[in-house]
Amino acid sequence: MPDIVKRNARAILLDGDELVLIKRTKPGREPYWVTVGGGVEEDDATIEAALRREVFEELGGKLERAELVHLITDELKGGLGVQHLFAARLESMDLSARTGAEFADPERGGYEVIRVPFTAETVRELNLMPPELAEFIAANTHAIRSVLHTPVREA
Repeated sequence: MPDIVKRNARAILLDGDELVLIKRTKPGREPYWVTVGGGVEEDDATIEAALRREVFEELGGKLERAELVHLITDELKGGLGVQHLFAARLESMDLSARTGAEFADPERGGYEVIRVPFTAETVRELNLMPPELAEFIAANTHAIRSVLHTPVREA
């Protein structure tokens, strides 16, 4: 069985009825959109903790709730890359508190926070990366909403 050599934690991040995304612009490339999130670091206690750290770094945000809903696996040199996709609800956001290293390097391009209606039609119109994520979101908008509205039962 191949080893997991890279992990990412990403949020299908809802704020009310809107999906919060980052519009990426890079010189010489068409704009594209990504979900909030990034790499899991060695000092992250859990994958969800990595997601919460990334939400703070990229948005100055805090999550109200996060539920793992999907995995995307990629074959990489030396093993597997796994993207852990969470349905999440935004509690608060303060863009002036963003801390990610990507914001200090203009050569990495633009990172514009945008909100779009959380509908399959809207998601399909965007150049959302990776395409597998866009397909998953478009096919599961109702289920994602339901996951975030269903109370958590204590065991």
